[in-house]
Amino acid sequence: MRRSAITLTVLLLAGCGSQNSPTPTPARPTPSPAAAAPPVTSKPVPNPPPRVSRPKPSAAPVPQPSGDTCGAKALQSLVGKPRTAIPVPVDVRRRRVTCTTCPVTMDYSAERLNIFFDAQTGIVKEVKCG
Repeated sequence: MRRSAITLTVLLLAGCGSQNSPTPTPARPTPSPAAAAPPVTSKPVPNPPPRVSRPKPSAAPVPQPSGDTCGAKALQSLVGKPRTAIPVPVDVRRRRVTCTTCPVTMDYSAERLNIFFDAQTGIVKEVKCG
């Protein structure tokens, strides 16, 4: 009987004591790598083509004056000569000297004299108003 009392006491104490071992929690399902990351496309997204603005068909063409308003006829003798032969103008605002491949503004001025030369050779190629 003594033995049964000790066994009963041990069982009661075991039931009243705190558990030192953690209770196993159910494992959360881990997402697969495909589900965790957003879908990746194998092809790069192409950039849209650049927009090129063209003049409207209804736009009026640039008016070409009938006369020699800039004095281009007087300097036609420069064509075929080196650009060093171009005389210094009295009014530099009315003359533009540039190479045939250089960028220039596209505004038309009938009073402005344009002298175009070849960038590699320095030879005058064209003399015109504009």
